[in-house]
Amino acid sequence: MRLFYFLIAAGLLLPFHLKAKDYLVVSPDGNITLSVRVDKAVTLTVACDDREVVSGLAPAMLLEGVRMPGNRPAVMRSITTRVREMLVPLVPHKNSMVPDNYNALSLRFRGGYSMEFRVYDDGVAYRFVTAMKEEVTVENEIFAFSMPAGTQALWPLEQGFMSHNECAFIPASTDTIGSEQLASLPTLFMIDGMNILLTEADIRDYPGMWLTGDGKGGVTGLFPAYPAAVKAHNDRNVYVTEREDYIARVSGIRTYPWRVFIITRDDAGLVESEMIYRLGAPPAAGSDFSWVRPGKVAWDWYNANNLFGVDFRAGLNNETYKYYIDFAAEYGIEYVILDEGWYNLGDVLVVAEGFDVEELCTYAAAKDVGIILWVVWKSFHDKIDEALAQYERWGVKGIKVDFMQRDDQWMVNYYHEVAAKAAEHRMLVDFHGCYKPDGMERQWPNVITREGVKGLENNKWSHDCNPEHDVTLPFTRMVAGPMDYTPGAMVNMQKRDFSPVFYRPASQGTRVHQMAMYVVYESPLQMLADSPSNYRRNAECTSFIVGTPVTWDQTEVVDAAVGDYIAVARRKVDTWYLGAMTDWDARTLEINLSFLAPGEYEMEIFSDGINADRHGEDYKHMTVKKHFPGTVTLNMAPGGGWVARITPAVN
Repeated sequence: MRLFYFLIAAGLLLPFHLKAKDYLVVSPDGNITLSVRVDKAVTLTVACDDREVVSGLAPAMLLEGVRMPGNRPAVMRSITTRVREMLVPLVPHKNSMVPDNYNALSLRFRGGYSMEFRVYDDGVAYRFVTAMKEEVTVENEIFAFSMPAGTQALWPLEQGFMSHNECAFIPASTDTIGSEQLASLPTLFMIDGMNILLTEADIRDYPGMWLTGDGKGGVTGLFPAYPAAVKAHNDRNVYVTEREDYIARVSGIRTYPWRVFIITRDDAGLVESEMIYRLGAPPAAGSDFSWVRPGKVAWDWYNANNLFGVDFRAGLNNETYKYYIDFAAEYGIEYVILDEGWYNLGDVLVVAEGFDVEELCTYAAAKDVGIILWVVWKSFHDKIDEALAQYERWGVKGIKVDFMQRDDQWMVNYYHEVAAKAAEHRMLVDFHGCYKPDGMERQWPNVITREGVKGLENNKWSHDCNPEHDVTLPFTRMVAGPMDYTPGAMVNMQKRDFSPVFYRPASQGTRVHQMAMYVVYESPLQMLADSPSNYRRNAECTSFIVGTPVTWDQTEVVDAAVGDYIAVARRKVDTWYLGAMTDWDARTLEINLSFLAPGEYEMEIFSDGINADRHGEDYKHMTVKKHFPGTVTLNMAPGGGWVARITPAVN
């Protein structure tokens, strides 16, 4: 096709600008401004509190050798919109009601394409829209901008496009980040008390975006080209060996992913932002996801099936998983996962010796426990329709799909295929070995959580998941969406005592640091990573963990500093939970609970014990009555935590 074809019926009747034109979009609260200048190119500048934070951004797409917008783009029509709506998530992560308030601008250009801009109180987003009758080839997308001098970044350093996206966030000055330092998203930039978190939303039939620097404070987007040839090294690692000279071939009538800058004046605002969810595509009209059941999961892989005090040989067999099911039923845990080992690797329809999955599903259903099956993505894809039909017949409630490790256009489409087909069989999906969330959970509420995070399992082989990392994640990866960190270690060690042990793993930091994750970390499908035997031995901690909700009606971040500490309050109906975590520094926080209605409350508290700085498992458990509004003092050991359940007192 010729790219200058466009929708003549409307276009020739509309005026267009040949001279430079400036457009200004302001956030509802008036604090964030987006300036759009249409001249020789379209350039964007973002300011917050009258301070420029993003400049030099001239977005464009290359479609079959033609740049869009091209030289001196002509605006056929501009439309401004004011939106004040309320979204009601089926599976709420932070809040049961999500205000969707923004001011918007749409520019329709000569040539059959548009650009849409939205400005919220917590950030700015833009995307391209094409209205071309035929399929188009996207050779590349142009994304580059400059940050102010002195900007610091938490840079999620990657080795290449083949990645689990399980990054450490490396502190760096933006003028030291060059073209060799590849990063995945989200990436956090910080300048003089201002936070700018860059990520994307609504990735469909298109590759994900990655970043590099130019060594001068500039940031550039990169996109993996479409795979022309792949080679499987085993059942899970499928490498791209050759790429096409384009990033996507798509329908000419469509929207493209949102490029998102979340902007906050304080660190708490990052954690509270729901901008990615708002920008996700809504579910299809008439779709029914009322069957989606959030909950907790007894997980086997981290603890290596280390059961003790039992009269059977623990391992990959039905006896072991019946024990997990009995444990789940006893504590009111909704699910048990069968991770690697339940099927013969390479064929997701061949059950391994020692297992009868259908029997386990029947046994679990009688105790109101659901079974979730782990699968490698490639083996699952080879027989996806047969597998899902078989799993539904067995009574399986969800799948954990692992090792995708890519986000080129083909793989992004695979995610949506899995989501759609799993929904047809009323199954939950937990993506592991995956890219970051992009609001997909709004379109597909059965995609209930995902990994894409350096989580607890890394303690089996490294020192990377330390308390400083733990209190960095809420301000980086978790801002994008639900995070399957898989918390809940009952073996807890201070820095001087810790060493990685694969089959008998421990966490870094204190017991209560782990417990607080169930309030601080967002995941509507939340794992209990340790052994049922360890949980039964620590029954009062376990009872508190399983009694903590996985979805929330209201979230308030009451104190926070990136990489140092965080304190989050969350409400479910009339009960509040307050969770706090610190890095390797001992810390005392004075928290004002002004969000509580005046009255008498009962607080069940788990705090670091007096010797938790020496023995990470030391904790103190108490229940107190206290009148609010008022403050509460949180004392945390190095690598420590604090967590409480706060309920109105019964007179």
